[in-house]
Amino acid sequence: MTHPIRALEDQDEPALLRDQFRQLLRYRALLATGVVLGLLGGGWLALSGEASYTATGEVFVRNATSDPFATGASADKGINIGSERQTAVSDAVGTIAAKSLAGGGDRVEVGKLLTGLQVTNPPNTLVLRFSYTGRTPALAKQRAEALADAYLEIRRERTENSIDNMVDGYRAQLKPLTEQRDKLAASAGTSGDDVTSARANLVVAISELSRKISELRALDTTPGYLNKKPVAPEKPSGAGLPLLLGLGGVVGLALGLLLSWVRLVFDPAVRSTRELVRSLGAPLLGTLPRERGSVDALLAIGRSGSRLAEEYRAVAFRLAYDPSFEERRRVLVTAPRGDNEAAAAAAVNLAAAFAEMGRDVLLVEADLRTPALARDLGPAVQGRPRWAAVGDDRAWPSDSRTNVDVPGSGAFTLVAGRRVDNVPRALTSAPVGRIVAEADRPGAVVIVLAPPVLSYADAVALIDRVEGVVVVCDPREVHRSDLERIREIIGAAGGTVLGTLLHPGRSRLERRSRKKKAGRRRSGEGRPGNDGQAGRGGSEGPEHTGDPTETLGLRTFDTPAARR
Repeated sequence: MTHPIRALEDQDEPALLRDQFRQLLRYRALLATGVVLGLLGGGWLALSGEASYTATGEVFVRNATSDPFATGASADKGINIGSERQTAVSDAVGTIAAKSLAGGGDRVEVGKLLTGLQVTNPPNTLVLRFSYTGRTPALAKQRAEALADAYLEIRRERTENSIDNMVDGYRAQLKPLTEQRDKLAASAGTSGDDVTSARANLVVAISELSRKISELRALDTTPGYLNKKPVAPEKPSGAGLPLLLGLGGVVGLALGLLLSWVRLVFDPAVRSTRELVRSLGAPLLGTLPRERGSVDALLAIGRSGSRLAEEYRAVAFRLAYDPSFEERRRVLVTAPRGDNEAAAAAAVNLAAAFAEMGRDVLLVEADLRTPALARDLGPAVQGRPRWAAVGDDRAWPSDSRTNVDVPGSGAFTLVAGRRVDNVPRALTSAPVGRIVAEADRPGAVVIVLAPPVLSYADAVALIDRVEGVVVVCDPREVHRSDLERIREIIGAAGGTVLGTLLHPGRSRLERRSRKKKAGRRRSGEGRPGNDGQAGRGGSEGPEHTGDPTETLGLRTFDTPAARR
């Protein structure tokens, strides 16, 4: 049964991404915590921050021109709008604006004044947008207008200063020419071509310089226009409460996803079905649904309209058509560690499902430490097993067979467990081997219920006789290292993992109720007369919690080949 594993390994990248996203959604508490923290942060920023108001004005920048109405005249030649934007936020503009504001009663330092100023330039325009943010609408409007006027003023001053400098230069050049012309005019009586030509040249040069001075004086030095005057804003600027809450929720969700990813990376539990199949090296037989009314009922087969019963039937049919199981017709049902009640329910319902198929089913309860199947099945068990004297390990499994009636489905045989002094010796005895060998009869199926494989070595002692193993576990409670260790232990003992059966985890109330019932069960089983089994509470022997390959009681655990 390796084709399901190949199918999981061959998943495309979108399927893997969906799988990872579903894994992150497992940690809903972390996601909810991140979203709540984001919302709280956004609300705190919206409510604790001071309200600010932004006033905006627009200035059109132009150069000095002699005739702005002439054909082809343009006032934008030679303007570097980037340099003009830097000039608008300079200290020179701030100084002029601070002096203007001080005259109106608003005294502010240049650095603090420029802190609230932002100058931008819309693309492909010669417009500078002055935006000032202040505590009040009137303050924002006043300072934005003062800064825009200061920029225009400093541009006008710089343009006029440039014109004055150029005029002074031309006049400096004109003064010696005028003096020379006057000298030539004083010698008017002297005739000659040279004097006449020199005078003519001087007149031309003086006329050209005079023309340039006149043109500079006639230039329009308007630096620009205030296209849009700043007005007092009616509403506060910046993000409001709804926007901050939305941003906080998005940031909080991102934080929750990050925390979930970190938790997922360091989580030792099985994160997906694909990882479970890869760690255990066996396919997934089925996933048991959570069904109301099935918490205290061990036998689900026989209840009409039960989704849980249909899932058990599907798993039984899948095992029946598996070549590995069909060859031996025996299976060992166990759990990784901890509670064994899910494995007990799976063993009982699989036995009932095989009985529905017309198979001769024998269910062996190999849990000799806390046996409970005969009691948990209740009225379905026809008769009670007869037990020998206390401490007689050879009495089990002889004289312990009972019939279990499944309503509307048939019946199967139960070999109920009992407490013995030496559990390993009882499990490796010859009668157990003969019972397991009954699966060799045509149409017979033997199902063995064993304690958790990582808690005791009992399951390992039976693997070489049963060989096929079904692991029943809760994916949220089992670790990847546990599954890998189970695969190594079962493989070393000569067995094969037929598959895994997943069951839903119980809630806290259910686990608490189960613990109370288990406590009452352990306290009542050791007294005579309980469940009609006098003196059933014999010594359990030492619990084996270490490696299952260690010494089992009085006998040494041999390899499967040596035992066969």
